[in-house]
Amino acid sequence: MTGAGFPHPLRSRLRSLRPPAFGADPAGARLQRIRSSPNFVNGTFQNPVGARTRPSGASMLEFARIYFRKEARARRTPMGRVPLHPGTLTDLAQPPASGLRLTWMGHSSVLAEIDGRRILFDPVWGERCSPFSFAGPRRLHPVPAPLADLGPVDVVVISHDHYDHLDLPTVRALAATGTVFAVPLGVGAHLERWGVSPARLRELDWNETTEVSGLTLTATPARHFCGRGLRNQQHTLWASWAVAGPVHRIYHSGDTGYFPGFRDIGAQHGPFDATMIQIGAYSEYWPDIHMTPAEGMRAHLDLQGPEPSGVMLPIHWGTFNLAPHPWSEPAEGTVTAAAVAGARIALPRPGEPFEPTSATLPAEPWWRAVAAPGRRTGDDDRADALTRSPGTGVPSAGGGGKGESTGSPEVAPTA
Repeated sequence: MTGAGFPHPLRSRLRSLRPPAFGADPAGARLQRIRSSPNFVNGTFQNPVGARTRPSGASMLEFARIYFRKEARARRTPMGRVPLHPGTLTDLAQPPASGLRLTWMGHSSVLAEIDGRRILFDPVWGERCSPFSFAGPRRLHPVPAPLADLGPVDVVVISHDHYDHLDLPTVRALAATGTVFAVPLGVGAHLERWGVSPARLRELDWNETTEVSGLTLTATPARHFCGRGLRNQQHTLWASWAVAGPVHRIYHSGDTGYFPGFRDIGAQHGPFDATMIQIGAYSEYWPDIHMTPAEGMRAHLDLQGPEPSGVMLPIHWGTFNLAPHPWSEPAEGTVTAAAVAGARIALPRPGEPFEPTSATLPAEPWWRAVAAPGRRTGDDDRADALTRSPGTGVPSAGGGGKGESTGSPEVAPTA
């Protein structure tokens, strides 16, 4: 019933009461486009390979016991101040000599300077990856540089709508700059609610491409899920991204479990001078939606093709506490995996720019100075996964579920 005092349907009134950080549900032409997507089946977006997103039943209770154990909690955060690179803005004031430079700002946020253009991937400058200012995972280190001081950005690329990748205050700040936003299908509804003009949105389904300032950006498949509100309807897509400039090519994984499609992405859009690969916030309790370091290395090798030459930058670790593993384990596991594979990796401090085509890459294990003591776990499994032949499917490390995504939120729903 609407009545004289209710000019709008009850559903619309309730929607208006949602916190702004929840974003908006797709509607109208956007919803029609979603429903016509080949990746939208039976009312939800589907993964390229089935994926479990969270523990259930007895495994949920087991996870809770492990996650809240006092000694385990202590190992999930650094013991001291995370060492940031002190000269980020000074270094960025000079253009990259090679035409390609990456600056990891923490977690999955990366400033990429490529062939005279600037891309900001998954920028999160907020204090918490949460819809609330008083609760949710808080930063373990400050941002390396103020967002406003980074200078002009040609395009902001978003991988999916979880809170640690799509941050309301950051988007609102960037919306005022006039930059273009490249996002997966459905995510534009959130951005429009937050003040981004539809004219500055490039909203793509998997394998669709857009041109921005001379760069070719392609939304490529990933194995994850989406959602910001209480219902999590799977009406926004998740994606990895391939970017090609006149000279260089780069890849950002977003969040994803390992799947054989990395080889196809590399064949179609590579070879890549650099890959930015998720290697943190993994767990045996959600084995199909985040990669372990060994799986991340295997994805990097798949993307490179038969003659790997590009550099891997590990991302999605170090900034937020989102999983049961020790804080430093993703970095240590990546070092192990790279040694087994003979691959080139970059290990910058947050805010430390580097040029992937340079002969010298940041390689100091800076995290060891502030990591909690204790034996690292899982290194043998990760190394074993890398020794398997590339055509054998999803490796054993981290599992490899066959069930379809349910659309339920993760245990750490922002990850």
